[in-house]
Amino acid sequence: MFKNKTILITGGTGSFGRRFTRTLLDKFKNIKKIIIFSRDELKQFEMSNQYKLTPYINKLRFFIGDIRDKQRLDMALRDVDIVIHAAALKHVPSSEYNPFETIKTNVIGTQNIIESSIENKVSKLISLSTDKASSPINLYGASKLVADKIAVGAEYIKGKTKITSTVVRYGNVMASRG
Repeated sequence: MFKNKTILITGGTGSFGRRFTRTLLDKFKNIKKIIIFSRDELKQFEMSNQYKLTPYINKLRFFIGDIRDKQRLDMALRDVDIVIHAAALKHVPSSEYNPFETIKTNVIGTQNIIESSIENKVSKLISLSTDKASSPINLYGASKLVADKIAVGAEYIKGKTKITSTVVRYGNVMASRG
């Protein structure tokens, strides 16, 4: 699945993104390129330093951007084969206190990912969800449920594009930041 593919990971400097990047690099030696897309300049710098003296550094690209910015996504997704969408606002109290910021990132940001992936002819889009989306009792869970519906609904708006959009549920993980 990953042979000679370019993979973009949104939220690539987060707990999942960092671990998934390491797994891809360790297990799939024939990956063409991994693009780490995140808005955190410091975490991108730290992550690039982690790989600086390894042969992996030649397969990594770091792209500062926010999934709220569709133009930036359009640029980042050029020639990308697979998108792993892990970017989200994930903290329940912060989401309750900043509801529209959560909507802009988790819902509108996901819509931007879908549209940009279709426009750039990405072949696979895998969106990370949360166990909190299964029966939401707070804004975070509700926003991720809407994001899930948007990702699955890509089938209805993709036209002749060959994209496959899927959602995987990801629960609480020990030692993660979310």
